[in-house]
Amino acid sequence: MAERMKWIEVIMPQLAESLVSATIGKWLKKPGDRVEQYEPICEVITDKVNAEIPSTLDGIMGDLLVEEGTTIAVGEAICRMQVAASDEEAAEQVTQVSQQQEQVQHNTGRTPVAASNTAEQDPNQPMRHRYSPAVQSLAAEHGLNLQSIQGTGAGGRVTRKDVLAFVSLGGNAGGASVQASTSSGQHTSSASPFSGVNRGNGELGLTAGEAISAADAGVPVRHSGIHLTESPKIPQIEVEGGGQGRSEYFIDVTPVRNAIARNMRQSVSEIPHAWTMIEVDVTNLVMLRNKLKDEFKRKEGINLTYLSFMMKGVVNAIKDYPIMNSVWAVDKIIVKRDINLSMAVGTEDSVLTPVIKHADQRNIAGLAREVDELARKTREGTLKLDHMLGGTFTVNNTGSFGSILSQPIINYPQAAILTFESIVKKPVVINDMIAVRSMANLCLSLDHRILDGVISGRFLQRVKENLEGYTMETKVY
Repeated sequence: MAERMKWIEVIMPQLAESLVSATIGKWLKKPGDRVEQYEPICEVITDKVNAEIPSTLDGIMGDLLVEEGTTIAVGEAICRMQVAASDEEAAEQVTQVSQQQEQVQHNTGRTPVAASNTAEQDPNQPMRHRYSPAVQSLAAEHGLNLQSIQGTGAGGRVTRKDVLAFVSLGGNAGGASVQASTSSGQHTSSASPFSGVNRGNGELGLTAGEAISAADAGVPVRHSGIHLTESPKIPQIEVEGGGQGRSEYFIDVTPVRNAIARNMRQSVSEIPHAWTMIEVDVTNLVMLRNKLKDEFKRKEGINLTYLSFMMKGVVNAIKDYPIMNSVWAVDKIIVKRDINLSMAVGTEDSVLTPVIKHADQRNIAGLAREVDELARKTREGTLKLDHMLGGTFTVNNTGSFGSILSQPIINYPQAAILTFESIVKKPVVINDMIAVRSMANLCLSLDHRILDGVISGRFLQRVKENLEGYTMETKVY
């Protein structure tokens, strides 16, 4: 008997709880191509990060419903696929796909594509079987079956609060499985060889060590899934005209460049920018770093940069002036309790802003390690989505390429961005005498809806005091 085929729609998954849309960067499959389970079908751009979306089912690619470069909301269909489905499978397909999403996220830390079909579902809870990566990760951590948890979110969606409430009431893996089996008669998924691997919200793939262990155990390692492109791509150049007499040439706008343009335009059009600058004497800081950098390099294997000292000074100043760590919300100002520093990092064709989470809980050495790791991952193209989310204040080391004065654009929707300019030796008047000192400019761009000159000036003065307060006895650990 011939195998029955069924058409399904593949929808845009929610890669993080705070994201509502993504841009199709490139289709990796075309209509008629055979698609295997977990094989990437397209690249998407989300918050300036490239990610690949894998298929959850074996099938044949059908119509592509969204063109490359188009931004689409989470939950909307992006393409159609033809998959094999018996009568029984067709009736249970919605549930099975949801279980596959849970299992794949638990096994590999990758967020699969959600698939929708014509199977009957509760019209009052259209989002019941769609789970965010954070919810899937939390459920995997506690060994829960999400089918057994009642959702209180929009459209019946299960939220993190629902999962935590279920856990607090004594929910567990066994109870969840029994409850799910009793209520729906569904079969639970078989145990996975990777069931012991637990992923956080931002973990989107196996580590190298886990891959080696899996290979040694005879377990096939999946290399597809949500991960970043290996290295930043230089835009392809199309030459207009020919010969030596051409007057211009075109550079294709990449999806990443388009996302940057969109974010910058939103920032300058919605935020009334103002900026101010202050000069800082960093002579003591230069001497301190020169004293510690060689030993730090031997001990940590990374460079002790000026940026880590500057970040520490900024974090301590934000503690004194929390309003700097805020966003505009029309009828209120939201002040963030966590200090998460976004760090501007340039590549060949873009600028990304990975985030150092809870920067106020790190010492100078810890900040140096984070700076080195995030900068390296940015340039290698190995950042994960979670690295880009949650920033509350941005710092930028424009002095690394010799700039002495700049007016930065605010990293929307934050309230401010601070640049650390190049350190230059200058003659400075001290007690009516001229001395040669190492000086640097700090340039602050601010959202004038939230911040005024007085608070911004005091904040900059505090950063200046912190940077000039370093001595030869300052500890980095």
